[in-house]
Amino acid sequence: MASSRIAIKRVYDEAAPADGTRVLIMRLWPRGIRKDRVDVWLRELGPVVELLRAFRGGTVDWAEYRRRYLAGLRRPEATAQLAEVQRLARAGRVTLLCGCPDEQRCHRSLLRGYLTKR
Repeated sequence: MASSRIAIKRVYDEAAPADGTRVLIMRLWPRGIRKDRVDVWLRELGPVVELLRAFRGGTVDWAEYRRRYLAGLRRPEATAQLAEVQRLARAGRVTLLCGCPDEQRCHRSLLRGYLTKR
């Protein structure tokens, strides 16, 4: 999958026409975001709540979070939603959205890398 077809952005950043299809990849809907700011919500591509809590709480480091998040993409619910992102990306640009403030330590970056290497 061409990396230029899949972009990443914080859901709180302004939407732009260049975003293409805006895909929210969080388990819970973000506070203060109207439904019309997102085209598709694929919650199974967000980290499981226990993993997210462990990472934010400091009991899981980034390397372990990364390993467990990527392993979680093999769940049947996640593979179906991965196929949906790939289908959308074949049709045009897709922007993966989540609320994490640090792009370098965020599942949206991990997911983009995972999708573009497939």
